[in-house]
Amino acid sequence: MRLPTGPNSLPRHTIFHYLLIVSLLLIKLSNLTSSQPMNVKVGLIFDPASPSGMIAKTTAPMALDDFYTANPNSANRMSLLTRTSPGSDIVTSASAALELISQEEVHAILGPGTSPESAFVAEMGTKAKVPIISISSTSPSVSHSHSPFFVRAAANDTAQASAIAALVKAFGWRRVVPIYQDDDYGSSLIPYLVDALDNADAQMPYRQSIPLLANEDEIETILATLQNEQTRVFIVHMRVALATKILALARNMGMMSSGYVWILTDGLTSLLSWLPEESVEGVLGLTQYYPMTEKLRKFKTRWTRHFLKDYPKADPEVAQTLSRYAIWAYDAVWAVANASEHVKQIDNKFANSTNGSTDLSSMGASTTGDDILQAILNTTFNGLGGEFKFVNGELDLSVFYIVNVNGGKGRTIGYYTPKYGLSKKFPVESNASYSTSRDDLGPVIWPGESTVQPKGWVLPTIGRKLRIAVPGPVQEGFKMFLDMETDNTTNQTTATGFVIDMFEAAVEKLPYALPFEYIQVLHVKYDDLVKMIGNGTYDAAVSDMTITNNRSKDADFTLPYMASSLSMLVPVRNERSKNAWIFLKPLKADLWLGSFAFFVFTGAVIWCLEHRINDEFRGPPSNQLGTTFYFAFSTLVFSHRETIVSNLSRFVIIIWVFVVLILQASYTASLTSTLTVQRLSPTFADIHELLISGKNIGYLEDSFTKDFLKRTGFVENRLLPFKSPDSYEEALSNHTIAAVVDEAPYLQVFLNKYCDNYTMVNLPNKTGGFGFVFPRGSLLVTDLSRGILNITEGDESTRIMQKWFGESLTCPPQDNPFSSQSLDIVSFWGLFLITGATSLLCCLIQLALFLKENRHHIRNITSISSFRTSLRSMARLYDEKDLSSHTFRKSQPSSPYNFGSSPYNFQPDTPMSISNHSGGGLFSSEQMSPITDEAEMHGNYSTNETPNHGSA
Repeated sequence: MRLPTGPNSLPRHTIFHYLLIVSLLLIKLSNLTSSQPMNVKVGLIFDPASPSGMIAKTTAPMALDDFYTANPNSANRMSLLTRTSPGSDIVTSASAALELISQEEVHAILGPGTSPESAFVAEMGTKAKVPIISISSTSPSVSHSHSPFFVRAAANDTAQASAIAALVKAFGWRRVVPIYQDDDYGSSLIPYLVDALDNADAQMPYRQSIPLLANEDEIETILATLQNEQTRVFIVHMRVALATKILALARNMGMMSSGYVWILTDGLTSLLSWLPEESVEGVLGLTQYYPMTEKLRKFKTRWTRHFLKDYPKADPEVAQTLSRYAIWAYDAVWAVANASEHVKQIDNKFANSTNGSTDLSSMGASTTGDDILQAILNTTFNGLGGEFKFVNGELDLSVFYIVNVNGGKGRTIGYYTPKYGLSKKFPVESNASYSTSRDDLGPVIWPGESTVQPKGWVLPTIGRKLRIAVPGPVQEGFKMFLDMETDNTTNQTTATGFVIDMFEAAVEKLPYALPFEYIQVLHVKYDDLVKMIGNGTYDAAVSDMTITNNRSKDADFTLPYMASSLSMLVPVRNERSKNAWIFLKPLKADLWLGSFAFFVFTGAVIWCLEHRINDEFRGPPSNQLGTTFYFAFSTLVFSHRETIVSNLSRFVIIIWVFVVLILQASYTASLTSTLTVQRLSPTFADIHELLISGKNIGYLEDSFTKDFLKRTGFVENRLLPFKSPDSYEEALSNHTIAAVVDEAPYLQVFLNKYCDNYTMVNLPNKTGGFGFVFPRGSLLVTDLSRGILNITEGDESTRIMQKWFGESLTCPPQDNPFSSQSLDIVSFWGLFLITGATSLLCCLIQLALFLKENRHHIRNITSISSFRTSLRSMARLYDEKDLSSHTFRKSQPSSPYNFGSSPYNFQPDTPMSISNHSGGGLFSSEQMSPITDEAEMHGNYSTNETPNHGSA
């Protein structure tokens, strides 16, 4: 450009100014161009006719607008490229995904709507390294672990399996039937549901799949079949379109009436407003728990307006209900938008791609796909549904509402959490324990507006009955256990007996109907019958069959309905003894020795108490020893003649005579019983004694006891089989056999009839008792075992037993109830303790009195002598008479001149008389004074004999 010159030309400074302005404008324009946000293209595939697709169409743009309103300075800006997949067709979804990847080169894809579509599209995304974020696919068949670029921004259906099982257990239903959509979405939940129900002691007797395109006639046929079966608890797991047809037809067929239970899974419960109101009255359902925050409440109001704007003809009830799909779609869009902000550099390059090609083999791989995937997986924020965080490529959603539908709306009756189970409130207290209790749920209004909880089953109108094998024919004598009779007129077979009554009582305790019929199986061994149950020839066996280890290898047994053990039936013999030493038998050796010791001890105590004051317990040592023993043992017959003068002695004798009286009476009674009462005892006390005897043994034919006897050591030629109690008695009475080894219940029946001459000896070998037989793995085993426990813990089993066996199954005891056993010291230790303590106490009192009265003299002895000498002197002191005792004072002469009458006289030959008297004559008063002092010092001891002083 050439600048003007001349007089009209611009000044140079003005030209410079213009150039500066232009430069600044160019720089500004350049900066604006370089800071423009990067466009992050994200595809959205949805079914415009499905509830989840309609919800996603409304929710995704709202989420995108809200994100950039909250983050206006975003470095990257996400744009949605929508594609539809009508009818949830896999081919259409795959085609839409291929177009978005190959032509649009999107960085991520939201959708598609169903699990089968997601599984195929996830494989494409993994190949192209384009993250596929599912906002409605809940099937566990597709997962992040199998397809690394698949991310589930929704729940996994497996989480609700344990919640359904807890609900079933809370109401006590033992059988449930799932009705599910026959595709990947419907069938993938069933294995997890089976395991969860098994842990809850429930079973799935049958299941029913329904094709997505089934017409009304096909559905009616299926529902009619279910209606004729016995189970009335149904779990519905399918999409809304199919569920609408099924529930409406079920209502028309009367299957939404009282007695039925319908449980809807999360996918249907979250879309209750999309289902016909009259078809879901009284059903139970589970749906994801989301805290109703202020943010969620405001969004719900806005969402309703937007949804009605997008779908003006939509049901207002649908528009006013915010489902889980809206929350998942909203949070998923935020997660992708938020992740794009954390990727440093995003471009639209696809390596090794042919742009615009629809050939799967030529599909390239995104160069930023790995970074975007990691950013999405690491995204955390506080979303509409609470904390948004991926765990192993999916959201951790495991808390559920439990709702009861009334008036077309779900009323919350409780919550379920994996840690605490069922609860009425949420959050649950931290110290709560896991619960599956009905009390932790609110009241329920069932189908038919009933408040009575359905029991979950009815008697079926069709179906094969359980074939119950009953062995026969039963020998006479055992028909009270089991018997089969056939009416020749009607050809009907009737089973009776204790075993049959116990089985039918257990069946009545089942929480469902169990149709069955008895089939008599003739001439079959029990071991063979168990194998027939195991291979499916019969469905079960009801008999008096013992549970053994070998039999349990071929079939399963219920808990025993009757206890049993191996016992030995033997004759009895009279054991009345004619032994010459029978008089010793009433008391055992310890009581004999104890009694002798206390006789001697009591005699010694009496001697100690009487020796110093009673002439009858004095004299030569031999005389004193004889008197002591005579006195002690004469108390046995209360014939003691010695006079007792001490009150302490009298107290000891009173207690001792009481003890002797009880000992004597007990001995007399026991001896009388031993000599006069008949005592019976078994001829063989144990199986080893019988083995050594070499005699023959009887056993019940076809019983397992034969194998037991052979293992014990009996040779086979000593073992004789018998068929009835009468044959037992005949063989025992003619000594063909010495004993019968059989199970206790059979022998007890024998003893009821032949009780006088036989007895039963229990063997240490135990058995499992009598049980019912079922094939391996049968769920009936657990249910019937629970029923058996219910019967045996109550009075019902006793009533059945009395009906068939009378008041008692046991023979009265062979030993006379008035017979006695030898008495031991344990029965009398209390008496010996009393008399021993009394005697020791009296001795201590006597010793204390002696020490007190002679304290001065004892002090003098101990001060001038060694210990041994002192001890000997004290013994001599105790051996002398106590002249101060009243027994000696009243026997002294009253003359004042009699020196021997003085208590101060001393005996010359005692060690304490030390030349204080002359050879004869009387002492003067002066001469007596020192003697008197010495006598006082010595404790005033002397004899009652007058010393010879030479004059009287």
